[in-house]
Amino acid sequence: MNHLPLIIKREYLTKVKNKAFIIMTFLSPLIIIGLISVVAYLAQMNNNKERQISVLDQSGLFQDIFKDTQNTKYTILENNVSLENAKTLVEEKGNYGLLHIKKMDSLNEAKSSFSFYSEDSPSISVISNLDNIIEKELTNINMNRLGVNPEIIKTSKITVDIVQESFAGEKTSEIDSGIKIAFGVAAGYMLFMFIIIYGNMIMRSVIEEKTSRIIEVIISSVKPVQLMLGKIIGTSLVGITQVVIWIILGSVLIVVVSLVFGIDLSQINSPQQEVLQQAMQSSGNGMDKIQEVVNAFFNLPLANLIIAFILFFISGYLLYSSLYAAIGAAVDNETDTQQFMMPIILPLILAVYVGGFTVIEDPHGTVSTVFSFIPFTSPVVMLMRIPFGVPIWQQLLSLTILIGTFMFTVWFAAKIYRVGILMYGKKPSYKEIMKWIKY
Repeated sequence: MNHLPLIIKREYLTKVKNKAFIIMTFLSPLIIIGLISVVAYLAQMNNNKERQISVLDQSGLFQDIFKDTQNTKYTILENNVSLENAKTLVEEKGNYGLLHIKKMDSLNEAKSSFSFYSEDSPSISVISNLDNIIEKELTNINMNRLGVNPEIIKTSKITVDIVQESFAGEKTSEIDSGIKIAFGVAAGYMLFMFIIIYGNMIMRSVIEEKTSRIIEVIISSVKPVQLMLGKIIGTSLVGITQVVIWIILGSVLIVVVSLVFGIDLSQINSPQQEVLQQAMQSSGNGMDKIQEVVNAFFNLPLANLIIAFILFFISGYLLYSSLYAAIGAAVDNETDTQQFMMPIILPLILAVYVGGFTVIEDPHGTVSTVFSFIPFTSPVVMLMRIPFGVPIWQQLLSLTILIGTFMFTVWFAAKIYRVGILMYGKKPSYKEIMKWIKY
């Protein structure tokens, strides 16, 4: 009789009804969103903080270049004020800082003529902004002294956007490549984290049942392979349920935090956003760039990506889960699992390393291609390669090898599982485990 559906149902219901699972499923999004909200609130307060910067320009060259912004106000001090008096004045007023510009006999002295004084370490963005303002003005002054009109230089600059096109006529761009990299990396890391989190859950579940001796009763009427597959599939469904709840609850919490508490969660990435905005402004119309990003997303082979993601995700997870179940059956406690974890973790780390460095640089190179066919690395590496256009035959071949390896691994793990779940009180070695496979 096939008891697999009953085992899956039992495994699923046992875990989702567990108080610890219920608490952590609902508490985790609250903690994560709460921490993010605190960081975003502090970043928002920092961004809304008005900074008063005093400028002591003893060179007389920079009197009119400092313009007030929404969060930064400049006060130009008389250039006959001494530096010590200026410091005292700024401290008494509680200003953010003092920019001191020394008197310069020539522009060659400019490199060492600027100093910024403040009570605490100044913000990197503030110093960077001051650097940009001063460097731009010094460049204009130098051009004028050399008889060069800065406006002519500005208007003479020509930007180039190289059109990338394959021999088959498929056009791409740098934004297209960025979207592909982002999708591939997200898919690869998602699988990596899912294996680590829920693979360990399977292993702990086997260890708990083994130590409680419940397994001795169950194994009398159920084949070890069915029991192992039931645990793997049931725990996988538990993981999917938990992730779906996290996504829904997290989305609701983000909306609530934004509307009720008025916290802009996007503030947490404000430095990166500023860099991105500057890059978009320097390279053209920001709306055009946004449109390019949208077009790049829809230019992806979405149907291929979705189908491949599902197949490689499930196959890769099942492959590693069977190994986690075998480890759980071989030991009596989590401490003893450490000697067996490294051979499982290393291929995953290698896959992420190859995907994060080699695939991004050369998705169709020899290293990327070879590792996308090795079953223990292919789920991550192939998912990172597919957005760059992998032939269907390569995807099918890689998937076939992966499924074939999973079937062999299930047989291999079931041999260990069949003997290991009934072994107690002794820490097994690799040699003993190899003997179990022969039984």
